[in-house]
Amino acid sequence: MNNQKGEVSIPTGKETIKGNLEVPQGARVIVLFAHGSGSSRFSPRNTYVSRLMNKQGMATLLMDLLTADEEAIDEQTAQYRFDIDLLAKRLIDATAWLQQNPATASLAIGYFGASTGAAAALIAAAKLPNDVKAVVSRGGRPDLAYKHLAKVNAPTLLIVGGDDAEVLEMNKNALKLIRAEKKLEVVPGATHLFEEPGKLQEAAQLAINWFAKHLG
Repeated sequence: MNNQKGEVSIPTGKETIKGNLEVPQGARVIVLFAHGSGSSRFSPRNTYVSRLMNKQGMATLLMDLLTADEEAIDEQTAQYRFDIDLLAKRLIDATAWLQQNPATASLAIGYFGASTGAAAALIAAAKLPNDVKAVVSRGGRPDLAYKHLAKVNAPTLLIVGGDDAEVLEMNKNALKLIRAEKKLEVVPGATHLFEEPGKLQEAAQLAINWFAKHLG
């Protein structure tokens, strides 16, 4: 398969959301990114992680979880950013799109979620137990998905900054509720956004290793 790269449109109900798809030649897996509140598919942190995955031969889809109109409303009111069920539904619809798209239909699917996007990824994974093969959460808010965690079948990696005390406690509690294969990785010296030198790369490598192990 030749390298495929560019913007894609994904139908979700009566709406359409945008994504950035990259399929390196020979890719066997694809990672679907779910960004945190107030962010987008152009998130510099997720874009950085995505590029590292592409270099390892993994396909990626960075997508907006909201439509342009919804984003405009959310910027003013924060109406949608914590509507985790809506965000999870968008991930489910994007997963169905990947399974129908000729360039990605044969690829094993993993989710990479950050902050509130991680909660949406965990809920979507719980609702698609046969489709999602691995989940990674970076600085995630699994507390927003607590009632779904026991239904997650996919091997799940929770990555948290060592200096992100409140979120670390949330993730420790979430780990107890997940019945699938699971692991908590704490990146020493990192805060919530992994902005410290080298810390985002460290988190990205943990994610890449997890997906390489569980997506094949």
